[in-house]
Amino acid sequence: MSNTAGKVIKCRAAVAWEAGKPLSIETIEVAPPQKGEVRLKILFNSLCRTDVYWWDAKGQNPLFPRILGHEASGIVESVGEGVTHLKPGDHALPIFTGECGECTHCKSEESNLCEVLRINTDRGVMLSDGKTRFSKNGQPIYHFVGTSTFSEYTVLHAGCVAKINPAAPLDKVCVVSCGFCTGFGATVNVAKPKPNATVAVFGLGAVGLAACEGARVSGASRIIGVDLLPNRFEQAKQFGVTDFVNPKDHDKPVQQVLAEMTNGGVDRAIECTGNIQASISAFECTHDDQHVVDLIIKFKLLMLLELELDKFITHTVPFSEINKAFELMLKGEGIRCLIRMEE
Repeated sequence: MSNTAGKVIKCRAAVAWEAGKPLSIETIEVAPPQKGEVRLKILFNSLCRTDVYWWDAKGQNPLFPRILGHEASGIVESVGEGVTHLKPGDHALPIFTGECGECTHCKSEESNLCEVLRINTDRGVMLSDGKTRFSKNGQPIYHFVGTSTFSEYTVLHAGCVAKINPAAPLDKVCVVSCGFCTGFGATVNVAKPKPNATVAVFGLGAVGLAACEGARVSGASRIIGVDLLPNRFEQAKQFGVTDFVNPKDHDKPVQQVLAEMTNGGVDRAIECTGNIQASISAFECTHDDQHVVDLIIKFKLLMLLELELDKFITHTVPFSEINKAFELMLKGEGIRCLIRMEE
């Protein structure tokens, strides 16, 4: 990698030229990192629904052409001026909501919503100079949430790169950079269910299953999954789910169903759908002295080697077939599809 430091790199990237249109594998140019930036060689991606949502661009401000992707793993290729916590060869995860380390939120133990690097879906350029690091034939290609990992090489703000243990398998830990830590962290670091607790998880997608996994490793004795898709229950059993409730199967509010199942309400409820009604139901299905837990991203990477990440990855495709991953997501098949950058 030392041969490419400071130079423009030509590589493949999956470019979204238009909303909802299949991604196109293109040869693009990736500029070297500037002050406070890092260039990563991406080895693995896993597709998150957030990528699909902004690719589809319904009801949003579309920004194209764009390189999507944020749930990934790779190796540091080079660093810009002033970057000291990372060096070429380090194994790393891109983090779409980074930490500058200097603002009030970064210095607080209560929040990680960095004032500088919090998620911004409308910004398509780098903070340092307002320009992109991607181009094709001189045409700029926009960034996505500061990560843009659907490229063999990408440039990020140094605060959006987390160094990880080189022993952690890169083809597994890519899911940790978004979906897994969202649900697992919400349970383990915020809800903190006690051993033998009863936990309700609303939504059994990847984030919800990660929340279930957090409840399982915390020692919860009963984990109730709530979802509108009955076929998700069998898969959810792998993550500790003991009971399944489909709101469509009942003629009463689901919170009332859960309260009756648990003699007055659950100990903890975690909402993983983003649906307002589901949030209300989660709040109302807990005991009177409990409260609904919002999802936040807060996760200790030291735990990587103890986690069963394999069961989150249900499909694998080569980079050249990245659109198949989108098809699987749109059909609701599987949990995470691994995209191998090197074929």
